[in-house]
Amino acid sequence: MNVIYKITSHYFSNRATPYWIVLLFDCLVVFFSMLFSYTLYKGATATAMIFWPLVGTLLLYLIPYIVGFRVMHTYKGVVRYSGFTDLYRVAVANFIGIAVIEFMRLVFNVDQWLVPIPVRELLFSWLLATLVMVGTRIIVKYLFDLAREADATKPVFIYGCKAGGLMLAKAIRMEEPARFTLKGFISDSTDMPGHMLMGINVFANDEHLIENMRRFKAKTLLVSPLKKERISENQAMVDSLIEAGITIYTLNLAQTWDGTSDINTSQLQEVQIEDLLPREEIEVDMNVIGNMLNNKCIFITGSAGSIGSEMVRQISKFSPSQLVLVDEAETPQHDIRLMMANDYPNIKAETVVTSITKHRRMESLFKKYRPDYVFHAAAYKHVPMMEDNPSEAVQNNIDGTRVIADLAVKYGVKKFVMISTDKAVNPTNVMGCSKRICEIYVQALNRKLHDEAAAAEDASGKPKEVCQFVTTRFGNVLGSNGSVIPIFKEQIRKGGPLTVTHPDIIRYFMLIPEACKLVLEAGTMGRGGEIFVFDMGKPVKIADLARRMIILSGAKNVKVEFTGLRDGEKLYEEVLNDEELTKPTFHKKIKIAQVREYDYDTIAAQIDALVAQSYLYDDMETVRQMKQIVPEYKSKHSKYEELDN
Repeated sequence: MNVIYKITSHYFSNRATPYWIVLLFDCLVVFFSMLFSYTLYKGATATAMIFWPLVGTLLLYLIPYIVGFRVMHTYKGVVRYSGFTDLYRVAVANFIGIAVIEFMRLVFNVDQWLVPIPVRELLFSWLLATLVMVGTRIIVKYLFDLAREADATKPVFIYGCKAGGLMLAKAIRMEEPARFTLKGFISDSTDMPGHMLMGINVFANDEHLIENMRRFKAKTLLVSPLKKERISENQAMVDSLIEAGITIYTLNLAQTWDGTSDINTSQLQEVQIEDLLPREEIEVDMNVIGNMLNNKCIFITGSAGSIGSEMVRQISKFSPSQLVLVDEAETPQHDIRLMMANDYPNIKAETVVTSITKHRRMESLFKKYRPDYVFHAAAYKHVPMMEDNPSEAVQNNIDGTRVIADLAVKYGVKKFVMISTDKAVNPTNVMGCSKRICEIYVQALNRKLHDEAAAAEDASGKPKEVCQFVTTRFGNVLGSNGSVIPIFKEQIRKGGPLTVTHPDIIRYFMLIPEACKLVLEAGTMGRGGEIFVFDMGKPVKIADLARRMIILSGAKNVKVEFTGLRDGEKLYEEVLNDEELTKPTFHKKIKIAQVREYDYDTIAAQIDALVAQSYLYDDMETVRQMKQIVPEYKSKHSKYEELDN
């Protein structure tokens, strides 16, 4: 193996052999194939007697072959990366050469000036030349693969045998410098195992998978882009691979594959725990969203948060005329300012550091910029913090929402999209209840506006246009500030333990970009008054998630520790109230919650009283009034449980 590596290292270290060397080699193969064929049929003595005239004839016949090489570009491919298409081109190029020769002989009768060569000898020389040229390319490719294996490449298996797996195999074979050596394919189907693809064995995805990979010393699995969803759903397979110490690579989640184009190996990355959570690909009609937001002024609250910042990025792609970005967190907001200047310099972006509860400041912004659309993502969201600070939850989440909603009406905003949470369903904590009250207010306000508009029709008999209020509910988003996965990563980095509140606690997860796409889709299609509920997929047991992250990290002696449920925390999150129904919408991942509606004047008076109470900073009385507004709010693991008796 070392001898082969030394012999081939100089050639294989170069990017490609110069074109003229490949062309010269092919010409020599054709020339000597014709000479050999003539000698084979006529004998060495007869050939020697007319050697020089024969050489002249063969050189002339070489010209049509060169034309074929030119037409089929046989000399432009990198020989050591030859594939079936390259071999096919060689055969066609040689056929063009012999076809042109026969045409010259029939039409121009060139045999009267040249040494006549029978057709059978020309056909034999074509076959011989093609075999030698093809064989040489195969040998060079084989030697190159051996040299690559002799280098520090990782033996790998590929999960997937169809277009995605084959494109992936081609990509890693073309990669330079090489990182992987393909040792096997893995197939879910029953008819593929036992066969070969690209000269590589196909194995079944069964209980012998780990054993087969170990037999070839393969500690890396590359996942076809067509198998990303399948492997995330097969948790047993994932667990067995992780426990066996096998590294899993897949395409970057930010990348998509159209099913036909080449795959760039730079897109391959070692999977994170987020990639392996069970989830379906989410698709939205970005064209419709773009038509709505293009050249419009967009107002985004909470723009520096996990959801708000992603909303900024996605909306910026549609070239709005102006972005007004509001957040009270100075440093993250400054990061957003820099991101807009660097990534979207052509978009006017006003980054404002202030609180949404400041009515005068908010009104000055609405009056100056007259936004067309408002995306309201600002909120205090951490459950334990709000359990200890209910007055702040009321003032920021509830009163802040009311300030923005009322100004949206006053200044003619077309649509107001509020981002809520699944914790607003049958709330068990202050944060969830505060968001439910926000939902109640904007829904009641929407109904009041549309009732008034319907009652005051203009001369044409159509209701005047008013602001449409749309609410979106979803659960935990992966990677958001303070979410469980970043916390676990930090705890692993410190050597553990990983703290989980309860062995049976489960949560729903969604990627931040996917959640924001659904927010935009719901905001685009909503008519006003709806509470859109997102299908979060399958729930994940947090204890299992913690154990899988430990194994995936390769950390040793890191344990999971159960600390007990926190104040206001549920074992599981709901998406809909027990008394609520849902109906389908334009998107399979989005449903409309049919909730109990509130009278606007009643809820406005109750919120007035609640906000006034919050400034007295009496936690018990503040929460008591919240429970009066939302009767289904029942505290769990909280000092406020006594209010439910």
